[in-house]
Amino acid sequence: MKIYTRTGDRGDTGLFGGVRVSKADPRVAAYGDVDELNAWIGFARATLLQPPAATELPPMLEQIQRDLFALGARLADPAHHIAERVAKAAVSAADVARLEGWIDQLEGSLPPLRRFILAGGAPGGAALHVARTACRRAERAIVALHGLAPDTIEPDLLVYVNRLSDLLFVMARSANQHAGMPELEW
Repeated sequence: MKIYTRTGDRGDTGLFGGVRVSKADPRVAAYGDVDELNAWIGFARATLLQPPAATELPPMLEQIQRDLFALGARLADPAHHIAERVAKAAVSAADVARLEGWIDQLEGSLPPLRRFILAGGAPGGAALHVARTACRRAERAIVALHGLAPDTIEPDLLVYVNRLSDLLFVMARSANQHAGMPELEW
């Protein structure tokens, strides 16, 4: 199978179920933002695999990447054609609870915040801060899409991306702490 199909050469793309839409469609923009977020998380994960690595973060980030593939699939499926039995394409309240558990776990070893902090630090922490901002953009795109087509966006998707941005912030702080990088307060 070739990587190019030529089916999008006129500026349209296919959703699950075979519907063709413009590549500028808000739904395509939303799952495109999720795809970019997934790539930034992959970059952060690759960075964190280099010593001295915060060993608990890469497996968490890998699971998040899997979740984001599922989330993107849900966004590309406005008519809910993905069978419920395809477990890897689900995003549920249990996934949100997992993120919350990780936030609690990581925050337990961090000093309390007293002020805003500047994004940056060690390469892994800085990459996680970039991923956090990409997550917020993806969240805005999903919220906008929800406003246009509320019946096609599952509520757990919105909750997941909101919680994920919180987790990415805590992960960035954790990665920087592990690397011995002080937080720069604003």
